[in-house]
Amino acid sequence: MPQGQGSRIDGMTDIKHIAERAADFCAATGVPGFLAGIHQDGEQAVVAHGTANLATGAPMRADTRFLFGSITKIMTTTLVLRQGLGLDDRVTDLLPAFTLSGEIRVRHLLNHTSGIDADLFFPEASGRDALATYVERLGRECGLLFPAGEMVSYSNGGMIVAGRLLEVSTGRTYHELLEQQLFRPAGMTGSCTSAEQAILGPVAVGHFGGRPTGMFMLPPTWAPAGGTPIGTVEDLLAFGRLHLGDEDWVARMRTVTASLDTPDSSPIGLGWLVRTINGETVLTMSGASPGGIAVLVVIPSRRLVFAAYGNDPAALALHDELLGWLTSSQPAGYARVATDVSSFVGTYRSNQLRIDVRSAGGMLEEEVFYEPADASQERIFTGFAGGAFTAPPTRYVPVGEGLFAPAGIPLSAVPAHYLVSYHGGGAYRSSGGRVTRSAS
Repeated sequence: MPQGQGSRIDGMTDIKHIAERAADFCAATGVPGFLAGIHQDGEQAVVAHGTANLATGAPMRADTRFLFGSITKIMTTTLVLRQGLGLDDRVTDLLPAFTLSGEIRVRHLLNHTSGIDADLFFPEASGRDALATYVERLGRECGLLFPAGEMVSYSNGGMIVAGRLLEVSTGRTYHELLEQQLFRPAGMTGSCTSAEQAILGPVAVGHFGGRPTGMFMLPPTWAPAGGTPIGTVEDLLAFGRLHLGDEDWVARMRTVTASLDTPDSSPIGLGWLVRTINGETVLTMSGASPGGIAVLVVIPSRRLVFAAYGNDPAALALHDELLGWLTSSQPAGYARVATDVSSFVGTYRSNQLRIDVRSAGGMLEEEVFYEPADASQERIFTGFAGGAFTAPPTRYVPVGEGLFAPAGIPLSAVPAHYLVSYHGGGAYRSSGGRVTRSAS
């Protein structure tokens, strides 16, 4: 049975609904467990349902820790803003070891406009020099997708470079900064940065279709992008409450700074994805980990913070549903249009990824290939993904100028992150906020 702290808290969204939907969703999909918490106007409640680890049978509890994944990017951005690094400073001036481009500014790292092509770049290193190793190898092994500021493409590499900037400017490691300048002051008492610390209390592990993950977390080189920080739902709620404040750095993070202006990619503030839903500003960030998915939502006008975690990637659908419920929103809905798709046909590439795009009877057919740089990269990525990467060809129908939706899904209910858009007359393809560049 779902565990919760009451069915309704005065002035808050109904926590009972979340508990019931978690139970129904897990039963229908086989997701082992789910955690959710909501805070509004000083009142708070947490729901825990199901199993944290199918291998041990450990139950999901309100104080179960889980990997934050990419929600850590909001923490990295928070540290950068509070540290006072100049947003218009050139990265090379602050970090001479960064050699990819002299035109990238600090703000480009935080709003995903740097163009750094390293989304699947997983170098292995540990200890105090892990991020220094990442930056050194980045310059030798990766490149740029586009000139800084030209496009928006969700960038793990940009956030990791930002984490290294913090280390160089303070003389402390990223993990030390996270623990001393964020976890402790925010009251994130269950948060830590290593598996060794996490296992001293209840901890959830990810699953893939009922199978526990074989890899708990990504390498320490990915810490600022979301590889290592771990904590509880209440910790995420505490962090989210920081972003209900009226400090200048809070306002800057939730002010839109970049956008592709297509529905497949959310506008970006600094760190946050910034959406306007029914006239309200809604800040969101999802966080994937090996076999798990977390989400953090902040609605400043309602003084509301929502956090959740499911220990199977399929839980993303429940996150989407609950976000729609919290904001009283529905998918925008689309209609097929007639368009010449020939300008989008070709091959598109990004780091270790190739996408072949073909014309198919007025539609596009896309086939995605993972091309690992070496055995170590392949081992880490396949561990993160739960197995060898395979993707059957997918067909897309045109629903706007350069905008496509997957065939076979009712166009009235297509989630925005299922869409694909093309830009610059076919020079770039965007999917899930990530850009690939034409190689044709």
